[in-house]
Amino acid sequence: MAQDQSMKTMRLYDQVERILNELNHLGIDEDSPLSVEDLTPFDQYHYHGTAAVDEAARKLGATGDTQILEIGSGIGGPARHMAHVTGCKVTAVELQPDLSALSEQLTARCGLSGQIDHVCANVLDRPLEGQTFDAIMSFLVFLHIPARAELFDVCRSSLKPGGSMIIEDYIKLKEPDAQQAEDLRVKVQCPYVPDMDTYRQDLERAGFVSVEMEDMSSSWTAFTKERLAAYEARREHNVKVNGEDLTDGLQDFYATTAGLFSAGVIGGVRILARRD
Repeated sequence: MAQDQSMKTMRLYDQVERILNELNHLGIDEDSPLSVEDLTPFDQYHYHGTAAVDEAARKLGATGDTQILEIGSGIGGPARHMAHVTGCKVTAVELQPDLSALSEQLTARCGLSGQIDHVCANVLDRPLEGQTFDAIMSFLVFLHIPARAELFDVCRSSLKPGGSMIIEDYIKLKEPDAQQAEDLRVKVQCPYVPDMDTYRQDLERAGFVSVEMEDMSSSWTAFTKERLAAYEARREHNVKVNGEDLTDGLQDFYATTAGLFSAGVIGGVRILARRD
């Protein structure tokens, strides 16, 4: 599969091997076994890290018998944490080959290959046609996928009857100005942001019921502001470990998202929905 280079304008997804730089800085070489906890400071790309995954586990009622499909699994942080704390099995689908390959490597080093199956594919291509799951989870990924009717059809067909899906995603609070719209499209790779009512309607139209929507806007506004400040405060460390170019790129990305939230252009939502 060819690398989707457009995604690399979102600097969060660029040079993902930086996690290995961080581990090396801690004295952990690339052949050493790892614990899930070793990776937690570095492998959770979404907001509020493992706390958000724990909440997803609670809402889904995940146990050792649960089979979960994760859409947009990044470098595997949520999948590993979910499998580790609940004993469930996760099929982790990731579009970008470098992220998927690294996630598979890290999962093996954590001894979790028996619980997590990494699949490098575009979920809209239906790579798991015929397979169904007890639950779906996705953290800050659907914002990259404007084809919502197609996406939600894939989600519904991937769930067993009565199965649940938990999503954390952006919502539109007001129309962006021209620069904000460009930042969303290029720097955040977010070409489409529905408001909360539209999001609900799209899910219900796709056959989802019992749609619960929790407004995360205030929490995520604070999180993105704090994340930026923490990253800026560690600039000397970040440059030493990952170089100036990547440090500048990530700082700009964190500043962009913090600015969009602070300006009230985007907010956040946690959605729990059930297949009919």
